Amino acid sequence: MDKLSIKADLYMGQGAMDRLTEWQNKRMFIVTDPFMVKSGMINMVFDRLHSSNEQYVFSNIVPDPPIEVVTEGVEALCSFNTDLIIAIGGGSAIDAAKAMKLFAQKLLDKRDIPFIAIPTTSGTGSEVTSFSVISNKEKNIKYPLVSDDMLPQEAILDPELVKSVPNFITADTGLDVLTHAIEAYVSTKSNDISDALAEKAMKLVFAYLPRAYKDGNDLEAREKMHIASCIAGMAFNIASLGLNHGIAHVAGAKFKIAHGRMNAILLPHVIEFNADYKPGYGKEESNRAAVRYAEISKSLGLSAPNAKSGVRSLVQAIKQLQKQLNMPQTLRECGVDQSLFGEMRVSIAEGALKDGCTATNPRVPTAEDVLQILNKMFQF
Repeated sequence: MDKLSIKADLYMGQGAMDRLTEWQNKRMFIVTDPFMVKSGMINMVFDRLHSSNEQYVFSNIVPDPPIEVVTEGVEALCSFNTDLIIAIGGGSAIDAAKAMKLFAQKLLDKRDIPFIAIPTTSGTGSEVTSFSVISNKEKNIKYPLVSDDMLPQEAILDPELVKSVPNFITADTGLDVLTHAIEAYVSTKSNDISDALAEKAMKLVFAYLPRAYKDGNDLEAREKMHIASCIAGMAFNIASLGLNHGIAHVAGAKFKIAHGRMNAILLPHVIEFNADYKPGYGKEESNRAAVRYAEISKSLGLSAPNAKSGVRSLVQAIKQLQKQLNMPQTLRECGVDQSLFGEMRVSIAEGALKDGCTATNPRVPTAEDVLQILNKMFQF
């Protein structure tokens, strides 16, 4: 028996930020990053808040939020006697707020606090998932947290908030969306509902990501990518992810490469690994991963007369999309030094096998398998 819960109320489209006008007499703990404050974008929140509310702005968020920042936020949240959390920003701000809420509730017996997530990038889907990733900077390790207690009660998806996102971040986060959808679709925990969400997200990415990259003011493309990010998040919240994220969590921390970009570099190689036909791994028809990848190709209108051709078509389409977005396709192109790569590769492989996302990968990897994938990423 499977249980499926989609808890967040979604407010979508232009003008969705106006939902904030309805809150009154709240002590609002607003989690964001310094850019949102310095750029004045935070005023999109303040301009809509009723005068009866009080606000505390916690803006110390940095990419891959470290444990120390989360701890500082928990202390501030409790001292302020918060009764509403608002996270506005990219995945880091939302992930940090989710972790703060969880720790306040679990460690300090703080009652459940209503939580609104407002993403300003179209990538993580964090506004509708029970996942959060925080980091240990000293050890260069990312820790995925999983708890339904972190789920926001509301998510506001307003395309006006993503118009100013630079094209390279649009590309990175957009390919993160694609990775979420593909991994959810081939996950060992996938079901018909997660499949439907993932399939729609993939179609939206291929149709609208190049447009959003080319013209940030294309509000239709921005809105479609915001929705794609959200429903891909719903898909992997149901089905979980796979080896792609298992490696990306560790390698991204070691090499200081943005999460979406690391996922994008990995994606063709992980697909080829999962779909590989080896003696003892079963006939082509019984290779579930290959068949599933071929189904994706068919849904995208790509050539897929058989499973093997479908896999090849999908990989080629992803590489073509990466070229359209001027994305690096190797670790070398990202500036990773060969000596550093050699130093880190074994610990990355070991960490990837321990990552919770790897557990639902359609093919069980070994450390040697991960090392081969890493070598291909570097030498491509």
